[in-house]
Parts: sequence; C-alpha cells; structure tokens
Amino acid sequence: MKAAYARPIALALALSSTTVAAQVSYRRIVAADREPGSWLSHSRTYGGQRFSPLAEITAQNVSRLKPVWMFQAEAPGTLQTSPLVADGVMYLTEPGSQIQAVKALDLRAGRLLWKYERALPKELLTLGFGRTNRGPAILDDMLYVGTLDAHLVALDIRSGAVRWDVEVASNKTGHSITAAPLAIDGKVVIGISGGEAGIRGFLDAYDARTGARLWRHWTVPAPGETGSETWSGESWKTGGAPTWVTGSYDPDLRLLYWGTGNPAPDWNGDVRPGDNLYSNSLLALDPETGERRWHFQFTPHDTHDWDSNHVPVLIDAPFRGSARKLLAVANRNAFFYVLDRATGEFLHGSPYAKQTWAQSLDARGRPLVRPETEPSVEGTLLWPSLNGATLWFSPSFSPRTGLFYVAAREKASIYFKGEAKYVPGTLFMGGGERDLPVDEESGAIRALEIETGRLRWEFPLLSPPWSGVLSTAGGLLFAGTNEGAFFALDDATGKPIWHFQTGRAVSSDPISFLADGKQRVAVAAGRTLVVFGLD
Repeated sequence: MKAAYARPIALALALSSTTVAAQVSYRRIVAADREPGSWLSHSRTYGGQRFSPLAEITAQNVSRLKPVWMFQAEAPGTLQTSPLVADGVMYLTEPGSQIQAVKALDLRAGRLLWKYERALPKELLTLGFGRTNRGPAILDDMLYVGTLDAHLVALDIRSGAVRWDVEVASNKTGHSITAAPLAIDGKVVIGISGGEAGIRGFLDAYDARTGARLWRHWTVPAPGETGSETWSGESWKTGGAPTWVTGSYDPDLRLLYWGTGNPAPDWNGDVRPGDNLYSNSLLALDPETGERRWHFQFTPHDTHDWDSNHVPVLIDAPFRGSARKLLAVANRNAFFYVLDRATGEFLHGSPYAKQTWAQSLDARGRPLVRPETEPSVEGTLLWPSLNGATLWFSPSFSPRTGLFYVAAREKASIYFKGEAKYVPGTLFMGGGERDLPVDEESGAIRALEIETGRLRWEFPLLSPPWSGVLSTAGGLLFAGTNEGAFFALDDATGKPIWHFQTGRAVSSDPISFLADGKQRVAVAAGRTLVVFGLD
C-alpha cells in the first residue's frame, strides 16, 4: 500500500463552503429501502434490482418531466457512471484520458462541491475496452473508486482527499479497473478488467479502513485446485475470466455474487481444451474468506467472447408453487437464467434474444451446442454478436409488476479463428470478428416473466442499445438509446409515455432520488449528466 502523501499526481480540491457530512454505514445500505430518496450502492440496493420505490413521477404526470439541471464532464469520452446519492450530495466518476476524476455535486443544482483528479500514466494500457469508469462505492465516511491503471483509491467523503491508495495489479500486463466497487460490511470488493490481455482473473476484498487486502479469489484455478482439470498445460496462467462488472450481495445468506468473463484467448480454444472453469460463470463467494460456495457456468469453453459479466438480480418470489430465493441473469449469450441463489441450482433457462449457437439447455442448464458454430479461418456467422444479446449495462426487476426488464441487442457477428500467441501487455485474442451491415441489427426493451422466461412485452429500438434500465414504483421504466433519446415506458405494457432528446447517445444506467423532497431521475448522455424533475 502506498501512502496518500506519496502520490503527488493525485489532487483533491474543495470548491465550496457547503459541508459534506454523509455517514453511510453498512447497516444503512442493508436497509436502503427505508430511505428511498437515496442511492447508496451501485444498483441502489445490494440485490441488484435497480428499482426505485419513489412514486411521485407516474404515467399520469411524466409528460411534465423536464431537465432540472445538467453537469458537463471535463474529461473526453462517454460517461458510463452510475452516480451515488447520500445526504444531499451526488458522487460520480468521469472517464479517464490523461486524468481520471471523481466529483461531488450539490443535489439541488449540480454545483460542484469537491473534485478528486488523478493523472494516469502516459503508457496506460486499456486492451479490449474503452477508457471508462462505471461509478464509485460508499461506506461510512469514505468513497471508493477503481482506476484505469488498476488501483483502488479511498477518498474522504467530506473533501475528496486521499485516505489510502493500493495497487490491485500491474497495468503493464493489461490489468485495469472499470467497474464500480461494492462496499459491504467492513470490506470493499473490486473486480478486474483485462481478459483480452490474457490476465488470470480474480476478485479482491480490501479492508475498508486501511486498504489492506483481505483475500483474493482467483477465477482460473491453479494445478491441483478444483476445476484445474478443465485447463490444459499452462493455459491457466493466461486464462482470462475477468470480473469487470459489479456484483450483488445477500446480507442474510452472507453470499457475494459476481460474474466472470471470457476465457483467453477469446476466439481460439485449441490451446485451452475443456470447460475452462470458472470463466463465463456466476460465483457465489463467502465474503469473509473469498471461498467459493457454488458456481454456475453459463457458456463452457466459450470461443465467442460472451462474458458473463452482468449485475446478478436477487429476487424473493414464488417459483412453481414454493417460495424461493432466486437469482436472475439475462446473459450475453442470449439466454435468460433463473437460479436458486442459496444453492446454485438451475431452475429455468430460455432465449430472450435471437441465438443460433445452442439447440437448448439441458436439465442442469448446460447448453447443447450446435455443430459448426466455432470460429473458423473462413468466418462463422452467428447470433448473438461479439457484444452479445446484452452487455455490462444493468437490467431491472420491479417488485410491483414481478417482471424482469432487459435492454436486448439483436445483432450477429462473423467470427474468425487466428493464431494465439501470448505476449505480456498485448492483445491475446486468437482471431477476430466482423459485424454485419447496420441495417441488419436492432434492439428492444423486453419484459420477461421470472418463472417461465416468457416475453410479456417488448418495445423496439432502432439499434442495439448500450443503456441500462430503471423501474420505479410510479409504474414507469426508464431507458435510453444510441440516438440520444431518454424515454419512459409503462412498466406493465411497454407503452411509450414520454421521451426527451438529449443530443448524445445514452450509454449509462439511470437512477432516481429525492432532492428537497422531490423525485428526480438522472442519466448520463455523452459527456453530460442530465437530471430530470416535474418542476
């Protein structure tokens, strides 16, 4: 760990006399539903539902919704941040080019209260992904953020001053952090990006007060460990399986749920025969030790880069006549899955978008793969595309309707196989892919039934989306498009009710909160965060 005073490249600057005095305890996050006007964790609650209990904005009055204030990011690039809101202050991150920033804003007008800036190395590696950041985490009196050069930084929530800074891994070998951390009881859990660089994936937990690493869970097992038989030779050393999207947490079961990405190299599986555990999987971990309690692999021996990096959605609901603790995932591979989150038992799976790679799922949820679907030298056409039927952006579940909402992508790729040679700090992909013409692709917002996976309704989009969805107790579902529209649908029928043209593509997850007792909805479009209200 490096002390804060040893990092002259980091700057925290207080810009307002306004007192920032949030104190967000673990128990307060667990009880987040008691304060629906806040947004205390990446998905609002630990359960990943991205549902707001606020109901001031409804289908009857949403036509009055208009921008209340906007905030323009200083850094170039696209905002993908999911802000946090606590005690009158919004905390958000900006994408990093030369500088990576965290900012605290006054909720009422978006006035800047403080900012933290970190200069990034000139030789920064971001292999296979853009220079982005998807948000902070908060716990007690500190704010936590991952950096593109693979550091985890703790900031004083009152001023933005650095409290501690640890290097999670070396960026020189392609490690990076784009995900929002997840802060739980005394710990900050953070994943890693870099699957296209041939890293060996892991998930870390750090002491929230000191920055000391408490455990590391390797997502690719070493020889002798359970699952190592699914790797050949020394392929495990560069096996990928990154953890680059924020997970979920069940404080009652004391289980941490996190998705893993593709095995490496991406498109040439010849050098890694076998299922390649625990890539493309959902891991249920003991938060105290990092030990795996159970796992479920969605796409064994993936050769199409269908990462299983999604926010897992935790749901308590009847399932086939019995009350169950469920976990739902709309996967990048185009199948929708429902598992028992206490045991990992596969309960249901069905396609929610076009797919041509699997005949079906068997009784255990394992795909029955169609022949001749592997990448080839000549090229193999397959649905879904490289970027999947959905991606990192968040789904939503509404307890009001009992429906699971996902922004779905309808797009194919032609997958090519090539030579796979590992060189540290370079792309390790073993092939490539080519898109079809844009007039052959589309998107949709889809509402799925939990028990059956049946499509209840869909709202078509012109192009495959990059925006997450937000459901609310007011009966609305908010989402955005590549064409710059931010819109609201009736959550029960999918009927469009309201829209606003932001002027830039929406590539972020919406949130909702209270400011001065009034409901607000916020979303980032391009480099601008737009906050909407009824007045």
